[in-house]
Amino acid sequence: MSNRFVLEDTPVSGLTILHRTVHRDPRGSFERIFCEEDLRTLLGARGVSQVNISSTQEVGAVRGMHFQFPPFAETKLITCMKGEIFDVAVDLRRGSSTFLRWFGIRLSESTPSSLLIPEGFAHGFQVVQPNSQVLYMHSAPYAADAQGAINAVDPKLDIHWPLPITLRSERDESLPLLDDSFTGVACARGGDR
Repeated sequence: MSNRFVLEDTPVSGLTILHRTVHRDPRGSFERIFCEEDLRTLLGARGVSQVNISSTQEVGAVRGMHFQFPPFAETKLITCMKGEIFDVAVDLRRGSSTFLRWFGIRLSESTPSSLLIPEGFAHGFQVVQPNSQVLYMHSAPYAADAQGAINAVDPKLDIHWPLPITLRSERDESLPLLDDSFTGVACARGGDR
């Protein structure tokens, strides 16, 4: 790619950590967050279709685990702009060798890293520091009819949240647990990449 990013594979197939280059001097720091060419390479031909920011005040609060079904499946680039979060992605791709495996990483304003989440993964995070803000870049726009979610406390996933969960949305709390009938999400690019 370029000297602006270093990509690091995770133990979950297709899931990547992106480390940004930070330029520092006596005034502070500078780092590139958006470059159309780089993001088209990272997010696919569609590039960035939507950018969101969330703010969460309460330590221990969990958002997620959310995804979109095809044809609105999306690649996401997740960056913590303020505070600190424990960011999690779960592989839901039908046929993947890492199906239902999760990966978590701490992202913070002081660490120039992002999580690059491909299509077919559920995403969520827990707030580790108060008043944390997360920037999401999506390769597809939000489509209400295509939204999907899995329960962040599902024992089948066994996500090891770093803190006791203090708050979730009513919708996320009411999500059913996965059963044996769940075979994953069909993705345009299939299972492993």
